Order: sequence, then structure tokens, then C-alpha cells
Amino acid sequence: MALDIKVSYNEGNNYWLVEPMGEVDIYTSSELKEKISEAIGDKKADIVIDGKKLDYLDSTGLGTLISIFKMIKDNENKIYIKNLKPNIRKLFEITELDKVFIIEE
Repeated sequence: MALDIKVSYNEGNNYWLVEPMGEVDIYTSSELKEKISEAIGDKKADIVIDGKKLDYLDSTGLGTLISIFKMIKDNENKIYIKNLKPNIRKLFEITELDKVFIIEE
């Protein structure tokens, strides 16, 4: 149940790059929410989540992403998710959250 999160701001393209490494679940999702909340509190921008090193995401993690989406949608910012492993991508499709978030291949 380990999670490491790297958050950086891309000045040129005006977005936050979030790179979760490990598992986002009931034990770690609050840490993800806290890191992203701090970032968007500093500067309102789109969020790009790179799932290349994300090994696991459960319903708590999905709930966290939805709450972050609600925080940024008032500013018309978006969440882009890329490089998802097939099992995590399938979770977005089953829950139809691939219609809420912009999933990039």
C-alpha cells in the first residue's frame, strides 16, 4: 500500500503534471487529494495525471479523482489522464468515468 507522488508545474503549457507511483487506494487516496489540492490552491490550471507508474486504483481513488474534478471544473480546467495500464483503464470504462476525464493513450 505504498504511494509516491511527484507534482510539478509546466509553465509553458499551463498544467500540473501529477505522477502517482504505486497504489491509490483507501489508505493512500487522501495523500493524492492533499497534494493535488495544494497545487491547484497555488495556481489554477489543468491537471495531467501520468499513470505510467500507477499499479492500482480502487473505488476510493476514483472518488478522490471525482472530488478533484469538482474542485477545478468551476474554473473550466480539465483533468487529462494518460499512460494507464489496461486494468486501470478498464475501471474508467466500466464506471463510465472515461466520459468525465479526458483519457489519452
